[in-house]
Amino acid sequence: MQTIIHSLDYEGRGVARVDGKTIFVENALPLEVADIAIMQDKGSFALAHAQRIVQSSPYRREPACPHYGNCGGCALQHLEFSAQVAAKQRVFEEQLQRIGKVQPEQLLPPIYGSAWHYRSRTRLAISLDWAGEVQIGYQAKRSKKIVPISQCAVLPERISSSLHTIRAGLQAIHRAAPKIRMQHVDILAGDHITVLNIAADKPLPANEVAQMQSSLQSQGKWQIWQQIGKRPAQAIAPKTAPELSYALPEFGLHMPFRVGDFTQINLPMNEVMVSRAIRLLQPQAHERIADLFCGLGNFTLPIARSGAQVIGIEGADFLTQRATHNAQQNGLHNIEFSTADLFDTTPQTIEQLGYFDKMLLDPPRAGAYAVVQALHAPYLPKRIVYVSCNPATFARDAAVLVGKGYRFSAAGIMNLFPHTAHVEAMAVFDLNG
Repeated sequence: MQTIIHSLDYEGRGVARVDGKTIFVENALPLEVADIAIMQDKGSFALAHAQRIVQSSPYRREPACPHYGNCGGCALQHLEFSAQVAAKQRVFEEQLQRIGKVQPEQLLPPIYGSAWHYRSRTRLAISLDWAGEVQIGYQAKRSKKIVPISQCAVLPERISSSLHTIRAGLQAIHRAAPKIRMQHVDILAGDHITVLNIAADKPLPANEVAQMQSSLQSQGKWQIWQQIGKRPAQAIAPKTAPELSYALPEFGLHMPFRVGDFTQINLPMNEVMVSRAIRLLQPQAHERIADLFCGLGNFTLPIARSGAQVIGIEGADFLTQRATHNAQQNGLHNIEFSTADLFDTTPQTIEQLGYFDKMLLDPPRAGAYAVVQALHAPYLPKRIVYVSCNPATFARDAAVLVGKGYRFSAAGIMNLFPHTAHVEAMAVFDLNG
């Protein structure tokens, strides 16, 4: 079947329409003519794959990664970088119009950074191939099958070039202790050290772990941790080392974090994102400001540099403890952190928290619906900055805020994850009157 691709959907698939049916086409770009094969017919729509591109887009590019197309990590390597940003902008605007029926008074310029080697944190599955050899990789698209990888173009070069050393080290562990079941490895890069955390069901053999750690030192300073079952991860080689951390130099902040803590994956872009958020929020020393879904204090601490009284709220107690520690380490005493399930926010919760002059929301993909629904006079902040990682839930929440008397002053996308279909955005809402 031959068809014309009209647009991209929120997963990075081409969208075609044939006889009134919407067809989502893998590996197809807008304005391309493609021969497609239907993989699944879902009745009102169908899933297809482009077998041959008859007429290609001028923005089509040769993917940089040899695993692209099999590995499920990236979705848009075949699309030129600036066109990826434009496509994400269209997805964002379409979701606002279709779901929220709202639009901002001003579209902020998209912010983006390097297209490659940006990812400071990743998880790789561990599997055994037919010959009993250890392999590491990512899940295939729409499958639980693991695609072994030898390199990854979105990881920092020192990590990508270490993947063969990591695989060899895991192979040595497997040979020494074949009854140990290793599930996955987490790799976390800080400013001064990189951590390799190995998840397994039993303690790892010390000699093989030490040999792996020694081999990794050619690619910078590494530390190996192990996580046994559901127990907290522990450093094992060496047992002491510089802590993981990242910097927010514009605000003079040093942000320690641990294995298991949530941090932004793209740390260079995180600096740009935090800077924009603070400029939009415009915190003042006399104000009381809330940072909801605050995590480790990624926005809370920069807000506090203004001298404002800041309250950070997060659902996980271990994160608020870490955020408190980070504030103390940075000499900030005008911050208070507390733990609460913000998905259960009610009008009574808002009243108990008291009035805030301004508010920053940085929710997970589920959005901040309970919070925005619960907001009511006289507790409506005069300005809200909303950082979103899901355009659909953001559009829903934006409609609620507009319905409560807020102007949708400005919004813009952030390309934190090049070559994926993920769309992040930041928006400003100002209370009318």
